[in-house]
Amino acid sequence: MIKVLVTGAKGQLASCIKDAAAQFLELEITFVQKELLNLQSKTSVQNFFNTYTFDYCINTAAYTNVEKAESDSENAFLTNAEGVKYLAEACSEANTVLVHISTDYVFDGKKTTPYNEKDVPNPINIYGASKLLGEQYIRELCSKYFIFRTSWLYSQYGHNFLNSMLKFAKEKKDLTITTEQTGTPTNANDLAITILKIVTSRSENYGLYHFSNKGKATWFDFAEAIFEFTEEIETVNLVKTDYYRTFAARPVYSELSLEKFRKTFPVKIINWERSLQRLIDQL
Repeated sequence: MIKVLVTGAKGQLASCIKDAAAQFLELEITFVQKELLNLQSKTSVQNFFNTYTFDYCINTAAYTNVEKAESDSENAFLTNAEGVKYLAEACSEANTVLVHISTDYVFDGKKTTPYNEKDVPNPINIYGASKLLGEQYIRELCSKYFIFRTSWLYSQYGHNFLNSMLKFAKEKKDLTITTEQTGTPTNANDLAITILKIVTSRSENYGLYHFSNKGKATWFDFAEAIFEFTEEIETVNLVKTDYYRTFAARPVYSELSLEKFRKTFPVKIINWERSLQRLIDQL
């Protein structure tokens, strides 16, 4: 059996990993919440790894509120950077492979072609800066790690764009959605299965990778597809705008290049629209 630790047990990606786990019987997966493993405490992390042994640690715990991070930078950096540092140190000492989830928001959005792993990050908000520092700690402290940058994660769980749109549709709210930002909606269930496949294969192709579904969209495109697939497009008053004010700056363009990932791992990646429709059909 391959022993796997998953942090952030209450989050959407961890929830998707729980669902996917039934397909991977060779994995013994332990899910932990903040009460047992607090990334903001070096002592908590050290004590946990001194007590338990794992082959892999999948870190899904993160401070993900992009807006709130601007006024709560201390906690954002404590979880996304310092906490990741503590985890990287513990994994390195325990010879545990660290699998970490990062974000397209490490980029400034000034490119017009997909970002690859060699592009120089330049975050324009606190969330992106905190996630980038977490990446840097891992690369400094670990020799066995996978960092997967992903984008616009959604699923049937938690607070995300899909669930917000479905909620607003029920409330018959008028929706003004921006066309200003372009990226790739990514089904967290696809990411979960991909991670578990790589863990099961015991791949030693360690390093930094970009992973998302294929294709690109604006937030308006994403919303429009949601309502088309739920057959509510005629009942929702959906309005597009080229500007939508937010407290945190966001990259205008953040599509990720999947070339390195596809050359390295034998994992099929599907188009974002197809993946979205599949999930909505299941729901």
